[in-house]
Amino acid sequence: MSLRETIQYSLMILLYLSLQILLLRNVVLFNYGFCFVYVACILLLPEEIDRMYLLLIGFATGFIVDVFSNTLGMHAFATVLIAYIRPFLIQYQMDAKGLERVDIGIRGQGFGTFLAYLMPLVLIHHSVLFLMEMNNIGMILHTLLRIGASVLFTTLMIVLIELFSKR
Repeated sequence: MSLRETIQYSLMILLYLSLQILLLRNVVLFNYGFCFVYVACILLLPEEIDRMYLLLIGFATGFIVDVFSNTLGMHAFATVLIAYIRPFLIQYQMDAKGLERVDIGIRGQGFGTFLAYLMPLVLIHHSVLFLMEMNNIGMILHTLLRIGASVLFTTLMIVLIELFSKR
């Protein structure tokens, strides 16, 4: 990765974290749908990034959100988990399509393939996050509703941001 790309991705991460911390942490749809757009920091990085860097970036972004959300490491854990799973999902998609390299994003993958890449990782992130937060098994239906609404809300926001970005 060139210096120019490194700076671009660093600015992208800074933008997504700022958006999450300053604006979207207070946005909730009908008391169920939360938007965690900061996961795009991990999901939109190039596929050739080293796994160790990916895990470190995942931990750093999750930790920063934890500090500002007072969630005691839950975001860091969920983000590191999707950073760990991401290369396997990318490899699976490349093998299924017979590709040697894939450009992450709607323009590089196409809308359907991008959603097939994005949705499982967002679902895993939100499931881990909300199930860790759940403190009573009687709240499972409420938690499942929160997971579903938040996955849809987050995915919609990431797709909209990706559609309107210049990359």
